Amino acid sequence: MLVVVDYGISNIGSLVNMLKKFGVSALVSSRGSEIEKADKLILPGIGAFDAGMQRLTDLNLVEVLNKKVKEEKIPTLGICLGMQLMAKSSTEGKLRGLSWFDGEVIRFDFSTQNSSSTESLSTEKIPHMGWNFIEQKKKSKLFLDFPDHPKFYFVHSYHFKSNCEADVLCVTHHGYEFASGIEHENIAGVQFHPEKSHNFGLHLLKNFVEQF
Repeated sequence: MLVVVDYGISNIGSLVNMLKKFGVSALVSSRGSEIEKADKLILPGIGAFDAGMQRLTDLNLVEVLNKKVKEEKIPTLGICLGMQLMAKSSTEGKLRGLSWFDGEVIRFDFSTQNSSSTESLSTEKIPHMGWNFIEQKKKSKLFLDFPDHPKFYFVHSYHFKSNCEADVLCVTHHGYEFASGIEHENIAGVQFHPEKSHNFGLHLLKNFVEQF
């Protein structure tokens, strides 16, 4: 059973509709007793890091998610904030993340770029919003039968900074290169929104359900 975790700060309707396009009916739930029955999980989310972690805590979902993901090792996909919550921490807030990956979430900062690139950076905006390409850094069942540089829809001001290069699934350039996807064993996360990314998004979600 595929369960979409509903902790109150995500655009679940679009995701559920995208899943229905290839015949998948997911259970949307905020109840630990239902999440315990999942054999696959999607953790979506939009908004602030601390708000997301606080909602998971208030709903008593952290323990059950850790059990399903880290102990039972069921396939799990984080989307946008859902990916960021998999980090140890975020400069956006003070709460500890789920710590499924060795990394932190940081705000885009173009001030550290060298002066030769200042002109090109002047047009970059925060949040990073709209369509952008990804470059796959390692093989993954999520990208089975994808072209080299597919395009996805992004909306975010913070991004994942991995301390383990082997965990980086794909990268995107917005002022500088950042990790737009991460993957380790049964856990994957994408910064972009597959549910808003038309055919490529549909293909990725289908691969997660059928191949991952």
